[in-house]
Amino acid sequence: MNINEIAKLAGVSRATVSRYLNDGYVSEEKRKVIKDVIEQTGYQPSAQAQSLRKQVTGLIGVIIPRIQSESVSRMVAGISRVLSESGYQLLLANTQNNEKEELKYLKTFRKNHVDGIIFMGTMFTKAHFSLMKELEVPIVILGQQVEGYSCVYQDDYNAAKEAVRLLVGSGKTIGYIGVNTRDKAAGTHRKKGFLEELTRNGIKAEEKYMEEADFAVEAGYEATNRLMKRSPDIDSILCATDSIAVGALKHIRELGKRIPDDIQLIGFGDNAITGIVEPSITTVHFYYHTSGEESARLLLEILSSGEDFKKQIKMGYRMNIQESTRK
Repeated sequence: MNINEIAKLAGVSRATVSRYLNDGYVSEEKRKVIKDVIEQTGYQPSAQAQSLRKQVTGLIGVIIPRIQSESVSRMVAGISRVLSESGYQLLLANTQNNEKEELKYLKTFRKNHVDGIIFMGTMFTKAHFSLMKELEVPIVILGQQVEGYSCVYQDDYNAAKEAVRLLVGSGKTIGYIGVNTRDKAAGTHRKKGFLEELTRNGIKAEEKYMEEADFAVEAGYEATNRLMKRSPDIDSILCATDSIAVGALKHIRELGKRIPDDIQLIGFGDNAITGIVEPSITTVHFYYHTSGEESARLLLEILSSGEDFKKQIKMGYRMNIQESTRK
């Protein structure tokens, strides 16, 4: 008899049994089931099974995609404020949007080097889910809605719909520069909101009016170049990030076109740069700092309650109207 067999008989994960054996957080209901199975089978845990969690570390692992991102830094600031008030310290892991780095840090944190994990993942694979399933500490996903996990995420879909409504009010031919749809939030949900709101307004969504870029000003510039060469009749562009929007603005001005008279522009994120460039860029404001605070509070709630519950929090948004859209 081993820990995997005990987990199967109890109808829980191996990680839950491990937490039980090491006095970690387990709900009373599951604790009783595991206790009964152990008593019925006469299972004797090995020293290794009981060696992992003898005391709390006071550390929370925070895995982030890009340390140079303003939205990420705002979320980290929110996390830090709440956790420091509760006596915890952060272990910050920057992955530079590298999937292998994300998996590496999940493995590093998996064996209780930390008391909990806040994970700002962007693209979740089978390997991610496999590792997260075996975590022996609680995890909160920040920035993405992932079924079966506690999450704090943005309302990307409805924010995109509202941005399109703003453009449709004074535009005729609307383009879109998105990001890889493997990123469910910035990629899939923002594009879905864009497409569905166009359809609702009786506008046909055509591939020639859409492009894709990564999260960088230079990528936004190049994507706008491709888009405008292919579809010079575009008079409005929705960009999936502020960085892309800044790149788009640069290229549009180089074409000799006026913003917003000839082409209006909207981004996502309300980063500081949107108010510095000329003209300033209309953008969707997400409450990133508050999102970080909420993720930290959620993790602390899980740690203090001992309940292996799953809670999802969808944040609000607002439009920050600036100079790049027509009145």
